[in-house]
Amino acid sequence: MPALIFDCDGVLADTERFGHLPAFNQMFAEFGVPVQWSESDYADLLKIGGGKERMRSILTPDFVASAGLPSDPDHQTEVVARWHRRKTEIYTALVSAGHLPARPGVRRITEEAHDAGWQLAVASTSAFESVHAVLTHAVGTELAGHFTLFAGDVVARKKPAPDIYQMAISQLRVDAGDGIAVEDSHNGMAAALAADLTCVVTTSSYTQEEDFSGAALVVTSLGDPGEPTEVLADPYDVEPETAVALSDLQSLMTKSHHQQGIRR
Repeated sequence: MPALIFDCDGVLADTERFGHLPAFNQMFAEFGVPVQWSESDYADLLKIGGGKERMRSILTPDFVASAGLPSDPDHQTEVVARWHRRKTEIYTALVSAGHLPARPGVRRITEEAHDAGWQLAVASTSAFESVHAVLTHAVGTELAGHFTLFAGDVVARKKPAPDIYQMAISQLRVDAGDGIAVEDSHNGMAAALAADLTCVVTTSSYTQEEDFSGAALVVTSLGDPGEPTEVLADPYDVEPETAVALSDLQSLMTKSHHQQGIRR
């Protein structure tokens, strides 16, 4: 049974700009932390996999001293955990309030895949609660119930390491050749490819200029009626028209793994 595996942030919804960034900044303000990330700051921080890891990046010795934060690593871990819990609460509230609309084509292609008997999953290093909230908002409660979620700190290494996708492949009991990942960033794509998955990229607001060499298809979105996709790279010539269809994904899996077999 084939598997369709989505990343969460930037794929199911444009969560980074309208969700995570304001949630981080609100949390910093509430805790009295003298940090407010700009959009350009956050674009650079997205190169770091994981929200807690991004927060840890500010904990330089000079910043820790000036902000009156603990210098002991264990206490810093506790502080970051508190920050992250509150940030997740803020973010989840933003999702529930409808501030992060689903990206075009996500619900449509999820319905197509479910009706065709495909397995559905999300593989993300964001907090489980955040991922569940975004997924439910994007596809609805009923469809969300058919997904397996791999999220949070379930693996030691974050993307671009392949660990989260390798876990998904193993627990879904699917061969990598029968799985396709939908990502929006170079790091996510690298993780999927390293797990031998075919990868479709739907570029998001922070990732449009990244290098997606190796992706089987690069589009601006999965597309919907009235919200057509734009094809940015189509190395296997599947030629989706106004939207990416499930048949396009099936064709990509077949063609990309055939090509990999030739290269090997």
